[in-house]
Amino acid sequence: MAPATDHQAASPPPEGDRLQKVLARAGVGSRRVCDDLVASGRVTVNGARAVAGQRVDPRHDLVSVDGVPVPVAPGLVYYLLNKPAGVVTTASDPANRRTVLDLVPAAPRVFPVGRLDYDTEGLIVLTNDGELAHRLAHPSHGVAKEYLAEVEGTPGPGDLRRLREGVELDDGRTAPAEVGQVAPCALRIVVHEGRNRQVRRMLEAVGHPARRLVRTRIGPVSDTSLRPGRWRPLRSEEVAALYAASAQGSETLRHRLRAAAHAGTAPRRTGGGR
Repeated sequence: MAPATDHQAASPPPEGDRLQKVLARAGVGSRRVCDDLVASGRVTVNGARAVAGQRVDPRHDLVSVDGVPVPVAPGLVYYLLNKPAGVVTTASDPANRRTVLDLVPAAPRVFPVGRLDYDTEGLIVLTNDGELAHRLAHPSHGVAKEYLAEVEGTPGPGDLRRLREGVELDDGRTAPAEVGQVAPCALRIVVHEGRNRQVRRMLEAVGHPARRLVRTRIGPVSDTSLRPGRWRPLRSEEVAALYAASAQGSETLRHRLRAAAHAGTAPRRTGGGR
């Protein structure tokens, strides 16, 4: 039998991309930094500890650093939009009103993460990354959302205390919130839930409805220079920070719920997004 030629004896090319290259491309750090992360055991692939030189399929494999997923799939986009009032947070509207999708590129197709009602302004993320969307919108992850509210009248100490400790709404008591009075008729409110029109309903419940409501922060992401109606891509480090906030927010929310239960004011948990 004739000996095998070099072509016949050659091994098939390895499948997938080198893990360090995939991590670097996702913005985790330089390849040297990513090498160190793998060597120190901080990287997992599909739940198993990664090894040096490992190859992965970015389309299907789940890559995490310190337990936090890293978005490595190709084609993912992330937009930060400053939604103006008079725009609906839906993909389409039967009344033919402007939607948030009218304000960002048409391709690739993205969807809004959570909701801001028609009259509420401020920051909202749009993406085609379903995992991040779930983590930001689902109340179990407790990602903080900060709002600046101009309200009717001047809230007193008792009103602020009720907002901080939890307000009884028709779908249950709200979780404790962070509330600060930045002016006689203006409040800064940070919530970790995602109920429909939650902040507006909280303010109505204490007798000080919102005249104007603006979301100023989502987790660690804010941008005071982004004008209403404008958008920009999220930087890779901002995407990573949002993933990390979703992991940290779960523990923060559990702590707040335990504290509320100890004080006898525990809210009833409900699902849904803003």
